[in-house]
Parts: sequence; structure tokens; C-alpha cells
Amino acid sequence: MSDALEAVEQIADLEQRVRAKSRIMADQVKRNKEWSAERDELIRHLHHNEGLSYRKIADRLTVSLSIVQTVFRGYKGSGTARPKGDQAAEE
Repeated sequence: MSDALEAVEQIADLEQRVRAKSRIMADQVKRNKEWSAERDELIRHLHHNEGLSYRKIADRLTVSLSIVQTVFRGYKGSGTARPKGDQAAEE
């Protein structure tokens, strides 16, 4: 995969290079949703079925602890829709 991305970087014509990068970025947006869903499913499985702690899951999957916590809090998106301190307590 790294070789393919490097090949895109080496495209001499700027317009062709930008078009190729744009296609890759658009495709990756779709993949990110699928990959995140798969990761979230595994995180839940490791916690519920194997009894691993959040920290052990994070270490095992080489992700941050906050990613694991976010899965169980049900947050999605950029964080702008997350409840703020007092709002979270009211719900």
C-alpha cells in the first residue's frame, strides 16, 4: 500500500497527481466508516466476551484509551455534538 501511495506522490503532472489524491481521499472516507465499525465491534467483543479492560483493549489494538472509551460512550463524529459537562449530567 505504501508503494502505491508513494507512486501517486511521484506523478509528475500536478493536475493528474491532485486528481489521483482526490480519488484516494474520497474512497478513504467510505473505508473509514467501515473500518471504524469493524474496530468498534471488536472492541465490544473483547470487553464483553473476553473480559478485557479498556486499557488492555487499547494496548492490544494499539489505539488510544480514549478511542475505546468513546466506543462505549456511543460518541460519533468530530466531538462537536458531544454533551458538554453540565449537559451530560442533566441527561
